[in-house]
Amino acid sequence: MKIIVPMAGRGSRLRPHSLTVPKPLIPVAGQPIVHRLVKDIVKVLNQPIEEIAFVLGDAAWFGDDVVKSLEALATGLGAKVSIYRQDQPLGTGHAIMCAKESLSGPAVIAYADTLIRADFNLDPEADAVIWVKQVDKPEAYGVVKLNENKEIVELVEKPEQFVSDLAVIGIYYFKEVSALKDELQKVLDNNIINGGEYQINDGIKGMMANGKTFKTGEVSEWMDCGNKAVTLETNQRMLDFLKADGEEQLIADSVKNKNSTIIEPCYIGENVILKNATVGPHVSIGNNCVIEDSTIKYSLIQNETTIKNANLDEAMIGNHVKYDGKFTKISIGDYSILE
Repeated sequence: MKIIVPMAGRGSRLRPHSLTVPKPLIPVAGQPIVHRLVKDIVKVLNQPIEEIAFVLGDAAWFGDDVVKSLEALATGLGAKVSIYRQDQPLGTGHAIMCAKESLSGPAVIAYADTLIRADFNLDPEADAVIWVKQVDKPEAYGVVKLNENKEIVELVEKPEQFVSDLAVIGIYYFKEVSALKDELQKVLDNNIINGGEYQINDGIKGMMANGKTFKTGEVSEWMDCGNKAVTLETNQRMLDFLKADGEEQLIADSVKNKNSTIIEPCYIGENVILKNATVGPHVSIGNNCVIEDSTIKYSLIQNETTIKNANLDEAMIGNHVKYDGKFTKISIGDYSILE
């Protein structure tokens, strides 16, 4: 099995944080989004992973540090790593074809801006599986249309009339991914463009026209990381899941607690100093941070940041920040100083 992860976009909706860190590498509950996504997919598949291929943007943005972190992720999962570049943002179909050398055999394709919780077996009768989530307002999403055999027969983008309430979440399984590659090559060769870009859906429609069978795989949780508000919500939900699972150590042994209270669930990284502080619930704090004379809840703080004299609620703070004050509901990018 292979996993293909297009992650070339910069994530403009998550600025200022994505101005300095690619959105898929922003941490949620202590791990970068893409790391959690890939690990969760591996857990659902429950089979050996031969290769993980990442499609990155240009090297100026996705540099050596990004590549090293992805190499470590793949190696830790026992897989070969392949790195490809998408130098122009020409759409999902184009991004996948940038990794065409890896498009053979069974594969999962997953876009790195979402997190999931799922427990299902891949249908052995299906040529492909599109992972979906039941939603309350299907008119706001791309949805799948099913026939009487529960097979996907159509993809409908933001339907004005009810088609189904199963939204496409951006994760796909192909029993033989070269079939998708062949159809996407036709999309590129014939310059088939939708919304100004080459889309994966046009390749999928070609597979359906050739008689390939598509089924659904339904996830129990689908968590977005598109902007500050939903990222904080995802951080909260993920901390709840991780606390209930009991599989990850959420508070590092190296945390120095000086007259401070931790209200779980929280993630607190290595070498964090808490002094006269109340932290939690639903707070994630990265490595080497200092929190002093402060109260923080429902917030996400990255690495190497110092916070003093603060009362923070629904805050998202980047790396290497120095913050001293009483602002609330803030969103501060890397290397900021507020005194």
